[in-house]
Amino acid sequence: MALVLVGEILKLSIFAGLVIAGILTILIWKKNRTYRITYLRLLIQLASVVAIFYLFTYPIWLLLMMAIILTMTIVLGRFFCGWLCPFALYMDLLSIARKATRIRYRNLPQRLNVALHKLRYALLIFFLLLPFMLTSIDPALYPQALFFAGPFKPLHVILAPLIPLIVPWKGHLVIGNINFSYPYLQEITNYASDYAAVVSLLFVTLTVIGSIIFRRMWCRFCPTGSSLAIINHFKGFKWVPILHINKDEEKCTKCGICKRVCPVQVTEVYDQKGGKICTSMCTLCLRCVEMCPEENCLNVKMGRKTLFKSRNWLEPSKID
Repeated sequence: MALVLVGEILKLSIFAGLVIAGILTILIWKKNRTYRITYLRLLIQLASVVAIFYLFTYPIWLLLMMAIILTMTIVLGRFFCGWLCPFALYMDLLSIARKATRIRYRNLPQRLNVALHKLRYALLIFFLLLPFMLTSIDPALYPQALFFAGPFKPLHVILAPLIPLIVPWKGHLVIGNINFSYPYLQEITNYASDYAAVVSLLFVTLTVIGSIIFRRMWCRFCPTGSSLAIINHFKGFKWVPILHINKDEEKCTKCGICKRVCPVQVTEVYDQKGGKICTSMCTLCLRCVEMCPEENCLNVKMGRKTLFKSRNWLEPSKID
């Protein structure tokens, strides 16, 4: 038992060391400041997929994972969506492929985009309440909620975006000894019955094509990304979330770059007069901060501590 524990710790240490080395390499050697954070985010997303695959090789309390993700949104906003979600990584990789083939993306009409973002709250509430709507809960079934068994099984859809493309269980596609899957396919298989194969193929096709045409398409109405940061609109909760983007209105020239580069079409960074950007639509990908050409106009803050700020990338840096 002790040797197994030492082996696991050693594997985690090597993995953490490789991630840290990758982060330092990007920060030191990536001179183009308009893509430094983008490359850093992709690296952390890849590391997150590996970590989630590793986590799924152990018996885990899925309900605990869901609670952690939803609690994280209260404190950190949609940081999970921007930096950790495997499904978001797949969409980002499709965007990179689109750029390589010189295919232009399209924007959704703003009203539709806002409506989709509001829809995710309704979807989250629906799936949280569905088990209680389907059946009266026997107290003896509550322990099964930890693994989303019995009437709690519909809750598994909240964690569906975490499913990596390669899974440690029997996947929907097996090539050699490698099992492949895709987010939401397990839920489709459970509920689509005889039409599961057709519906699965249709879902994969639509999400892939949709993510090529529209940046981060699924993120706009994903129930898992239902940020509870909306409570910061209530008196006494202005501190929520503590991780946020802050804007200095006096330094903003209304160039509109922040609005154009946002993958989920957030307009509040451009429209808001200044101060803390209060919108639960933002996935904190930090592309707006990275691309803002005005020195210290946009800041990423953890509470009152500045973690990252915009720089005038049009002029040579004094430190690079």
